[in-house]
Amino acid sequence: MKIEKITPFLVDRFLLVRVYTDQGIVGNGEAGLWAHHGVVHRAILELSDYFVGKDAARIEHHYQTVSRDAHFMGAALSAALSAIDIALWDIAGQAVGQPVHQLLGGRLRDKIKVFANVGGATVAECAASAQQQVSAGYLSLRMSPFLPGFERKTPSQVIGEAVAMVAAVRDAVGFNIDLGLEIHRNLRPEEAIILARELLPFRILYYEDPLAPESLEPMEYIAQSVPLPMATGERFYNIYQFKDLIDRKIVSLIRPDLSLAGGFTQCKKIAAIAEAAFVGIFPHLMGSPVNIAAFCQLDAAIPNYVLMESHPSADAFNEIVDYPVERQGGYLLVSDRPGIGLAIDESKLDRFTYQPKKILGNFHADGAVAH
Repeated sequence: MKIEKITPFLVDRFLLVRVYTDQGIVGNGEAGLWAHHGVVHRAILELSDYFVGKDAARIEHHYQTVSRDAHFMGAALSAALSAIDIALWDIAGQAVGQPVHQLLGGRLRDKIKVFANVGGATVAECAASAQQQVSAGYLSLRMSPFLPGFERKTPSQVIGEAVAMVAAVRDAVGFNIDLGLEIHRNLRPEEAIILARELLPFRILYYEDPLAPESLEPMEYIAQSVPLPMATGERFYNIYQFKDLIDRKIVSLIRPDLSLAGGFTQCKKIAAIAEAAFVGIFPHLMGSPVNIAAFCQLDAAIPNYVLMESHPSADAFNEIVDYPVERQGGYLLVSDRPGIGLAIDESKLDRFTYQPKKILGNFHADGAVAH
C-alpha cells in the first residue's frame, strides 16, 4: 500500500493531517506544537516529499529515515513527524481491521482515567469548581494555584495565596480525591521549594513543571530538596530527553505528548523506558477530538499509564469527526473501531477558521518577563 498524498489542515487551534493511500485507506493524525502550527504545517508539506510513494506499512523505517537523515531535529519537525506517524498507525489498523491498541500489544484497560481542571478567579470559586467536578464523577483533579495577576505580586504573597487555594480545595473535596498541581513553569527554584514544603500536609499527587524545562539541573535540585513527586516533560520532543530525565531520578511521572514526542512509534518506547524505572506515564493532551482518540489508543496499551487531562473543551469540535470518544464520568472509553477509532470529516473543517496563537507576554511589576 503506497502513500499517495499528505494534506495538513489548520482548523481553529488545531493542526490535523490526513495521509491518503492508493488503496483508498486514509489515515488521520494531529500535530501537537500548538503555539506554532503555521511552522509545523509547512514542515508537514516538506516531509510529504519523502513520504509520497513510500510503503505506508514501514512506519519505523520511515521514522528512522526522516529523523536521522541530516540529524536536524527539533520540536517543529518532531510535531510534523508525530502527526504523520499517528496517521500511518491509523492506516495500519484500518488495513487489518484492528484498533491501534491491538497492534501495540492489546488492551490493558477498558477505560481511561482522566482528571478535571479546577477553575476560578478566587479561592471560593476554586473550591466550588472542585466540588462540581467531583459531583460530575471525577476522582482526580488538577489545579494551578495562582490567582489572576499573581505575576505582579511578591513571591511571599504568591506562595501564601497558593497554599490558601490548595487548602480550600482539600476542604471542599476531602482527602480521598486525587489532587495534582500544575505550576506552569511560573516559579524560581527557591520559590518552588518553599511552596512545595508548605504543601506537604495536603497530600499532593504530583508537582508539575515548577520550572521552565530548558535545564534539568535546577529541576534535579528541586526534586532533591522536597518530597513532593515531580512531573514534567510535556515540551520534550524525543526519546533521548525522556531517558535523561528518567536516569537523573528527577520524576515520578513523565508527560510525553503523542503528537509532539514521536507519535506511537516513539511514545511506546518512551513508556517502556519509564516502565523499567517505575516511572508513570502522564500524557500531555491538547488539541482536537482526533488527538483524544489517538491518545486513548496509546493509554490503553501501556502498563504504566497513570492519568491524562479530560480535555472536555475539545467536545465543541466533535462534528469534525465521525465517532468522537465517549465519556463516562471521570473516564474516556476505549474504542475498538479500526485504527484510532475515528475519521476526520473534511467537509466540516471550513466551519472553524484557523486561530493562530499571538505572542502577548507575561510581566512582573517592574516590567521584566515573568514566564
